[in-house]
Amino acid sequence: MLTRRVVEEKAMELGFADIGICDASPFTKHAEILDERRVNYDWAHKLGLDLSAGTDPCAILPGAKSIIVLLYNYFQQRFPPEMENHFGRCYLDDDRLIKEGLSRKIKAFRSFLEVGGIRTKIPFNLPHRVAAARSGLGTFGKNCLFYAHRAVAGGSWTLPIAVVVDAALEVDQPTVEVGCPDWCRNACIIACPTGALQGPRKIDPRRCISYLTYFGEDITPEELREPMGLWVYGCDHCQNVCPRNRAWLARSRSFPINEKVVKMAPDFSLPALLHMDVVYYEARIQPHMFYMPSTELWRWKMNAARAMGNMLDPVYTGDLQKAMTSDSDNRVRKMSAWALGRIGGKMAKKALEKQSRKNDETLGDEVEKALAGKAVQGF
Repeated sequence: MLTRRVVEEKAMELGFADIGICDASPFTKHAEILDERRVNYDWAHKLGLDLSAGTDPCAILPGAKSIIVLLYNYFQQRFPPEMENHFGRCYLDDDRLIKEGLSRKIKAFRSFLEVGGIRTKIPFNLPHRVAAARSGLGTFGKNCLFYAHRAVAGGSWTLPIAVVVDAALEVDQPTVEVGCPDWCRNACIIACPTGALQGPRKIDPRRCISYLTYFGEDITPEELREPMGLWVYGCDHCQNVCPRNRAWLARSRSFPINEKVVKMAPDFSLPALLHMDVVYYEARIQPHMFYMPSTELWRWKMNAARAMGNMLDPVYTGDLQKAMTSDSDNRVRKMSAWALGRIGGKMAKKALEKQSRKNDETLGDEVEKALAGKAVQGF
């Protein structure tokens, strides 16, 4: 049977930032929280994600005795600013579909355990962050994210990967607590633009920008469009303002650039996303960011239009006018009209006035509201 020390050495050899181990008892407290806040998580059930079922490791792997938690540092290289402005860093080198980097490490680790006689499971719905805290790898932030003790300078730029195993390994001392300093003055909660963070470790995921970008059910509510800012897929806002992440962010300025992300950046330009078709999406976008299926391409386009509007750059006026008049989805057309009103100027006003004369009922009152906006008035 493999010893804990040998398992730890293999994890570090494969390039994981840290490793911890906890027992495989049920996550009873987490199950209670999910039950208390079930209204907030109805969307997950609609998507077929049974989060409650992941709170009992033994139901996932009969005979489970331990959980090995691997920490992966996804922020080891700098990313191009044009990508960081619009996409969460954890998605910028996500290889879960193309299986080039992290996937290979996980596969190699599981193969190592299984050759050593240990069965493994990596369930998507097990509370990986809670398992990491139970394994003593770090503490929680008030923003509900996990902060490492020994990796990424104590920051949150890690992905916890919980591996349920049927071997009884020596466990670590749990650190299931909030580790934020008192002097941070709730920086993340105050800074959350959409009010998703409602208190320490209390979030309404339905108002979270990340949720809204890839799971929002309809056109983004008007009151959230400006607060969502430039984000197209994911969000790092609460991490960027967090004092606990300051050290790693400072270090990152001297990191080598991620060439893979540099090469794919042109494919993710806002105009390219706004006008892409299914073939383009499935070939260039979905392999890297895949939460939205090709049947929901409208959401990608809508997000791009909203980000264009919040860029306040007239360079996007032509692209938005084209989308407003010719896109096949009314949600994209409506957001494009809103974005034109947000950018304003002579060209935007002319495009909106031309559209207004068509009396296109499919756009509702988006065009008239855009024309009434301050950015358009006076031109």
